[in-house]
Amino acid sequence: MIAGAEAARIRRALDSVAGWVEEIIVVINDDVTDGTDQIAASCGAKVFRESWKGHIAQKNSATQKAGQEWILSMDADEVVSPELRNELQTLFSGPEKLRPFAAFSFPRCTFFCGRWIRHGDWYPDRKVRLWRRGRAHWGGVNPHDKLIVNGRVGKLQPDLLHYSMDNLNHHARKAILYSDLFAQQWVKGGQGAGALAMGFRPGWRFVRGYFLRLGFLDGWQGFVIARMVAFETFLRYAKVREAQAAAAGRAHP
Repeated sequence: MIAGAEAARIRRALDSVAGWVEEIIVVINDDVTDGTDQIAASCGAKVFRESWKGHIAQKNSATQKAGQEWILSMDADEVVSPELRNELQTLFSGPEKLRPFAAFSFPRCTFFCGRWIRHGDWYPDRKVRLWRRGRAHWGGVNPHDKLIVNGRVGKLQPDLLHYSMDNLNHHARKAILYSDLFAQQWVKGGQGAGALAMGFRPGWRFVRGYFLRLGFLDGWQGFVIARMVAFETFLRYAKVREAQAAAAGRAHP
């Protein structure tokens, strides 16, 4: 696990794995002062403090510190459900069940505004988080890291529980932060954002999430999620255009 200032949430995450894993590794940002490191240590974790290198580099650093053959990665706002724990323990009870696979994925279910979300763009939100040492590494584009696996990925069915958004304000702040990071990475890579992407993609994301993926079955929360996903998509490409315009203005006064 990697973590920032997560004193309010990390104990719940670590309690969900304590007692049935061989070791717990937590890499904490070196500027954290809210006691996250002390809580992690009290849960039996080996705690390391490092400067922030971005999601991908930080997770690869944490992975390198693990000493077991199989590695399970979690975020501080996630919890291994009892059902997922039972399936993992059953899986590891017989080596023959593990032999064909390099990694395993499982669905992630998010708790949002008083409801577990089971439709739309947020579910099943399947994540590859369990892998054989040396057979995978973290890649992707910050902050959206992705495990790159060399080998066959098996599918487990129980949910990883996700307590990501405390409220709508939290969701809005996260959308702004992630759109900033997206724009920085996009422009750094020399990619642009045309008017078509900014105009079409947000609407498509709403239609896909709310209607095609049945987000309307999640009540008013499903509608809010679909609208926010559309807004996040618009904001990302609008900020790319903004950054391009600012760069052009500096080049041609």
